[in-house]
Amino acid sequence: MSSVLLEVCVDDAAGLLAAVEGGADRIELCSALSLGGLTPTEGLMQLAGRMAVPVYAMIRPRAGDFIFDETEIAMMEAEIDAAREAGLAGVVLGASLADRSLDAACLARLVRRAGDMGRTLHRAFDLVPDQAAALETAVDLGFERILTSGGGKTAAEGIVSIADLVGRAGGRLSIMPGSGVTLATVAPLLGTGVSEVHASCSSPVPTADSRLVELGFAPETARRTDAGIVRALKAAL
Repeated sequence: MSSVLLEVCVDDAAGLLAAVEGGADRIELCSALSLGGLTPTEGLMQLAGRMAVPVYAMIRPRAGDFIFDETEIAMMEAEIDAAREAGLAGVVLGASLADRSLDAACLARLVRRAGDMGRTLHRAFDLVPDQAAALETAVDLGFERILTSGGGKTAAEGIVSIADLVGRAGGRLSIMPGSGVTLATVAPLLGTGVSEVHASCSSPVPTADSRLVELGFAPETARRTDAGIVRALKAAL
């Protein structure tokens, strides 16, 4: 059996089922992956809670930056509660200060709310001005892993930073490369010593009904999780 875990990010019920069918080791559950992932609906969380695969819910109340005010932090706490009540294994968190460094106070509050749930630090990490310092903050806060592209647009572009982070982490937490991870790009990433990777395992699907596009209800082309791609990527690990 492969020692490298595959986490697949999904944003709807069909994607969730496809990821499970394809053999994903863990699911990152979101809405709006086209925006980098937002908090999933309670209904989707409840469906995911019935899966045999561990599921972590993205906790992000809106698109844009990761600077959250008190109202938004309270919303995120409620979303963490919903994820726990749905039986999910963990949550995916991130928050920034105005200088793009991690908002340790906000994150500590969210980590406390999560309690014994698993915790991933999301790609707010890729904005930080000092990755080494942010890594130590993540360790101190008790995160299990950091999802990162190494600060690059894709993980392949950030591979040097990813390798450096793996070394700095020293097994205290996992460095999980994500963004643009595919069959074509995964092999060099595995060479950095990572123990898990994150991918959408999706393929483009055109919107069949042009009226939906015309009225703004759907994009011309969307991406859908593909069980075959999940299976193939898992086999390559």
